[in-house]
Amino acid sequence: MFKSGTVVKVLIPNVVNSGYDYRLTADADLGTFVRVTVMNRPYIGVVYGIGDSGLNADKIKNVTKIFPYKLSVPDLQWIQKMSEWTLMAPGAVLRLIINVPDAFDEPRMEQLYAYNTEHAETKITESRQMVIDAFDLNDNEPMSVSDIQNISHVGPSVIKTMISRGMLVPTLSRKLVQSFAYNYADVGNIQLNAEQQSAADKIGADIASGGFSVNLLDGITGSGKTQVYFDAAWRAYSAGKSVLLLMPEIALTAQFIKRFESRFGMPPVVWHSNLTAARRRDIWRGVLNGDIRMLVGTRSALFLPWQNLGLIVVDEEHDSSYKQEDMGNYHGRDMAILRAKLSGFPVVLASATPSEETMHNIELGRFGHLVLRSRYGGAELPRIETIDLREYRPTEYSMNSATEDVRPGALSQKLCDEIASTLEKHQQVMLFINRRGFAPIVQCKKCGWVATCDDCSCGMTYHKRLGKLLCHVCGRTMTLPEKCPDCGNEVSMRGAGLEKIEEEVHAKFPNARTALVSSDTIISRGTLERLVAKMESGELDIIIGTQILAKGHHFPNLTLVGVVDSDMGLFGTDFRSAEHTFQQLFQVAGRAGRGKIAGRVLLQTYQPDHPVIKAICAGNRDEFLHNDMDARRAAKMPPFGQLIAIIIESKKESVLKQFCNDLAMCAPNANGAKIMGPVMAQMYQVRGWFRMRFLVAGDERAALQPIVKLWMARAVVPSNVRIKIDVNPQNFM
Repeated sequence: MFKSGTVVKVLIPNVVNSGYDYRLTADADLGTFVRVTVMNRPYIGVVYGIGDSGLNADKIKNVTKIFPYKLSVPDLQWIQKMSEWTLMAPGAVLRLIINVPDAFDEPRMEQLYAYNTEHAETKITESRQMVIDAFDLNDNEPMSVSDIQNISHVGPSVIKTMISRGMLVPTLSRKLVQSFAYNYADVGNIQLNAEQQSAADKIGADIASGGFSVNLLDGITGSGKTQVYFDAAWRAYSAGKSVLLLMPEIALTAQFIKRFESRFGMPPVVWHSNLTAARRRDIWRGVLNGDIRMLVGTRSALFLPWQNLGLIVVDEEHDSSYKQEDMGNYHGRDMAILRAKLSGFPVVLASATPSEETMHNIELGRFGHLVLRSRYGGAELPRIETIDLREYRPTEYSMNSATEDVRPGALSQKLCDEIASTLEKHQQVMLFINRRGFAPIVQCKKCGWVATCDDCSCGMTYHKRLGKLLCHVCGRTMTLPEKCPDCGNEVSMRGAGLEKIEEEVHAKFPNARTALVSSDTIISRGTLERLVAKMESGELDIIIGTQILAKGHHFPNLTLVGVVDSDMGLFGTDFRSAEHTFQQLFQVAGRAGRGKIAGRVLLQTYQPDHPVIKAICAGNRDEFLHNDMDARRAAKMPPFGQLIAIIIESKKESVLKQFCNDLAMCAPNANGAKIMGPVMAQMYQVRGWFRMRFLVAGDERAALQPIVKLWMARAVVPSNVRIKIDVNPQNFM
């Protein structure tokens, strides 16, 4: 406890500070939330320690308010340890926690609009549906115009039209605070099998005994991992602890929320980026005051001001979505484990395809390993086979039999025959291709010109639905040229994306009811839920999609999965490419045969003898992991070594290159570390910023962060240069 009048260090949520000195106006504990001003700008900060400034006493400002809430000492230690590991400033870490600026303010009165559910509108356009889904995502609570726009991603004209037509109606006031103080109960409608019960008892024992532990819940797709960690969640909750269930993407929660409510009698509180400002405020404060003790959220939910947190579950722990690459670089799974270690409570990691980092920790005895080998309810694993595209070439198709408009296809006759057979049995088909749009390459047949983005070093993809070329990095659009801008000859479209597969399916199976699933078509959680409902009710025959389909969905009548291009990720420059391809294909394959009828998976490939493809077909995950980990061990790549990427960016190419040369000249000579670069980043230009990379490498026990910190302290960074530091990067673009 610090007495009134004590000069303390206050950490504020911005990217550059490690704390400023202020004088307390009342007694306060370490971690207490306070309001202060920096250059006349108000901030909410936390008491971070005793002041150490040499400033004159009359120059030290008073805190302007002390709040009756605080972060625990382990949470402050977590901020410091996370800062040391990621090389983010402590204030930048705190900004992840205090991410609701008005959390301590009284609710403002502002003009809100409610969706008129009884309004008879003859036409619901896609834009209007996005607005309706934004309300659905927030339980149809009234929203401000800015909230509607931010969540639905529509222009102001759409909202104005909906207001003028009575679809959105003004409301007089906002409900002050929404309560999320749900009282959950174990409904008791789930009977665990022997494997599940054994795993649940082990996790339960860790929860009961207290203290830090990490267990991997390693179960094949459909083995019932969710019900096991629901059991763990109930044990922690009933013991008076708070529980956080982390999901890689909010799209996964459509079916998950139904399972949660069925198990616990009430829905979970859900935290993600598409909440209204008021709802974010209410949830943040609900967690802070201890009203919310069970929550499902994406990686940012880890940074809510948790009270008495007793369990974190990281579902699909291998998923790359847990890696944050904006507002600081961190891995949500790793920071969850760090938080649990400092506070002393268990973590459960769940996956059918665990990351090699997690498997290495199991090898070292740091993590427990709980295995579920059979599918829940006795469902059989699907049979996985390859279609050798060297032998079974993709067949052509025509959109109109009366014309000679024959186009090259992407589906082999063998796959088409299996689709036809499945449809005849009134069963469902999933076609997977992890490539958005219609054609990934638009090129001149004569001179070789390729449509590229003016702001990014990448080609533009033709999207038939948009009728335009789209850059998948920055979102820039461009009209498809009728002729080559360089030589005036015809341009052609090469490669197959999701929309082209849809066109081919329509041509070859005109009576099949189809749907596309990608980030372009799933514009909201409501859109995904409607599509899932159609699949479950049998209103769809063929679903065509990208990696969104690979995660978590359960379609009992889906018996055939066809992977259009299994080779897509096999030969990437990233050392994780084999692992990521295996995980993705294994997860996609797991969508087949989850009901009473056995499933089948067909992988179209030009590389049927590739180790990844052979391992998937044989169901030999463990052998693949063993071999891939041996290769990484020999190369001293993570998890058997460490990497820190330093990305230097500037909008002026000459400034970038000069600064990188200067930075290379002041690089430290450090034992146990190798500094490589600078080199042009694989994607040299992104959103108009030119990019160069350094890579710092060391063995598993090397202390690379102090080396990089010392190096960066020597640098004089121009105002038009920015530096990003990424510890153990997932993205090498």
